[in-house]
Amino acid sequence: MGKDYVDHDFALEAVTATHRRGFWKMAMLMVGFTFFSASMLAGGTLGQGLTFSQFIITVLIGNLLLGAYTGTLSYIAAKTGLSTHLLTRYSFGHQGSYLPSFLLSITQIGWFGVGVMMFALPFQKVTGVNIWLVIIVAGILMTATAYLGIRALTVLSFVAVPAIAVLGTVSSTRAISSMGGFEELMAYQPAETLGIAAAISICLGSFISGGTLTPDFARFAQTKKIAVSTTLLAFFLGNSLMFLFGAIGAISTGQADISEVMFTQGLIIPALIILGLNIWTTNDNALYASGLGFSNITKLPKKMLVIFNGMLGTLLAMWLYNNFMSWLNFLNLTLPPIGAILIADYFIRSKGQYGKLAESSKTVRFQAIVAWLIGLLCALFIPGIPPLNSLLGAGVSYVVISKLTEKK
Repeated sequence: MGKDYVDHDFALEAVTATHRRGFWKMAMLMVGFTFFSASMLAGGTLGQGLTFSQFIITVLIGNLLLGAYTGTLSYIAAKTGLSTHLLTRYSFGHQGSYLPSFLLSITQIGWFGVGVMMFALPFQKVTGVNIWLVIIVAGILMTATAYLGIRALTVLSFVAVPAIAVLGTVSSTRAISSMGGFEELMAYQPAETLGIAAAISICLGSFISGGTLTPDFARFAQTKKIAVSTTLLAFFLGNSLMFLFGAIGAISTGQADISEVMFTQGLIIPALIILGLNIWTTNDNALYASGLGFSNITKLPKKMLVIFNGMLGTLLAMWLYNNFMSWLNFLNLTLPPIGAILIADYFIRSKGQYGKLAESSKTVRFQAIVAWLIGLLCALFIPGIPPLNSLLGAGVSYVVISKLTEKK
């Protein structure tokens, strides 16, 4: 690379002041980040297991917790200008950071492949086009925006966010009307009820793993206020809309995905548009984050790794969809402890002050790795809300272990 080369995605350094973004660009980027198909499926599960008033309360509590978690990570990212992967160098150590980077990246590649397949199957069903042709074309298009970087992600969000919001609202309004109106929706009684702990766990679990990657995007905010406010907006608006669309669809038609609801309503073309844009905004963010993670490990350019990861996710899309879902759900449990350790390290161990990245902690900090394992075990074996258990277990144990093993 020449002397004048500028990495506009800042894979291995802090984002400079000249490349920071204002409120509206960040708002669209972050809302697009939360437009996630899995949140609609989670909303459908909640909608069928709760009354509608219970659903609203659960989503508000869940998004309040998600907003607190991701908003805190956004604050750190905006202040330091660093991605999730570079932040882990302080708590896990330079080489120790390879563990969280690998876990985060491999999970995102897996979800990228699953997302490609989630679009390809209904598209092939409607159009009759060869499934592999759809997979390859979709994979190439989604990889292209991730390759072009944060600018392309922002442009895509400016297109996708209004389109999904408008089309989803139109479809949900029709669904409510077909039920007999809003009064019937409020009067809905589930055949089998969900417990409050299980409901909040579903709400948190739908996006807490992806939320751990919030710094990858929030670091581009001009100020800490913009980073935190747009993140909170994304979770209370974007994520809540996904839950709402899923719940209304599931209650009225038995289908949680808004695109499936549209199919039943005869809105074939809008359904394919909203399905494609929804998955696209998720997949390009996933691929972008995976490129940053492997760049931290290999020190190779992020763009080169995005192409490789996109090809891998595309070629394995069918296998990932058929065989990898349960494994991806397990991997999701391994990610929240990473964010908890970042927060504990920044605010408690480092008192909100980080030195230069090149001067960050030693090669491997076992304190973070042990705390990460404790957080994972808390999610797996302690009753209650697994994502919350993992956050608290990892954060508290990291602080305690650090204080016991480090001299002042």
